[in-house]
Amino acid sequence: MTADGKKFRVLVVDDEAAVLLTYRLILEQQGYEVLACNTSVQAIAAIQKEKFDIVLCDYSLEEQHTGFEVITAARARDSHIPAALLTGYATKETADEAAGKGINVMFKPIEIEEFLATTSNMLRKNDESK
Repeated sequence: MTADGKKFRVLVVDDEAAVLLTYRLILEQQGYEVLACNTSVQAIAAIQKEKFDIVLCDYSLEEQHTGFEVITAARARDSHIPAALLTGYATKETADEAAGKGINVMFKPIEIEEFLATTSNMLRKNDESK
């Protein structure tokens, strides 16, 4: 919950339907309000319409798109939004680029405890800095 008692709004993006459903269900069970998108186009459209507290995005998306594009769009709207790349394919260069942009990286397969702890920590730190 946010400081004002509202549910945190989470944008989750992954092009694998089963993975996306799993993330959404896990987060909803923890009390988050979740919007799940399976393409960067859907995610960016949602970002332009709605406000989110955090973005959790797969690195490799459809048609050579990446999670960096989604996170860049989110940060164009809110420069302080916490974000994480979820990936099974990160190279050292990708991980370094993410670190340089203040983006967390979670490596698939992601353990549920790690997924929830990382998400919670990013939201808490961001909420405390406001």
